[in-house]
Amino acid sequence: MYAVNDQPAVQHPKFEVRAHPTESTVTVYQAYPPHTGGPAARDGRFPPSWSRERMTWIKPSFLWMMYRCGWGTKKDQETVLAVEIGREGLVWALRNSCLSHYVPGLHGDAAAWKRRLREAPARVQWDPERDLWLRPLPYRSLQLGLAGEAAARYADEWIVGIEDVTRLATEIRALVRAGEPERAAGMLPGERPLRLDGELLAHLRA
Repeated sequence: MYAVNDQPAVQHPKFEVRAHPTESTVTVYQAYPPHTGGPAARDGRFPPSWSRERMTWIKPSFLWMMYRCGWGTKKDQETVLAVEIGREGLVWALRNSCLSHYVPGLHGDAAAWKRRLREAPARVQWDPERDLWLRPLPYRSLQLGLAGEAAARYADEWIVGIEDVTRLATEIRALVRAGEPERAAGMLPGERPLRLDGELLAHLRA
């Protein structure tokens, strides 16, 4: 999936949703403090302390999540979760998303974009994908922010299962630091481009 030198193994389009899928689900990643992540993995749903009032960000890219949480070493991000959600939930979120930044060619005027951003239950950022060393790659990784209706649907309807993958993150990091990138790459979740309706991302390509 990933090369072990300075270049990605596959040339990807700049904006493309890649994830670990099944026929009906996709896996996204989040990181939480143990008092939230532990119960979520144990029970397969977020605990009552998990707030539906705050925006929550989900990431289909395992390595981008590792970049964000420092392989599970950053404060309050010590428990890395793989959250399996229904594919239809992801499609709904993308369809109802707004880009988190203003793009004149997509939004017309800035006021129209700000109105849409306030109204949209989900928002999209495209950040550089990362390699095994967490260096930026020339193509982008989807970050999907869920708030309001989207956050509630995520927590109450879309989740199929939650797994604690902190140990996996620790093991991959150890192999990278030991100079064994081939073995590390072999442990990565199998992510591939998702087959999505061509119009689904038309309003989200920055």
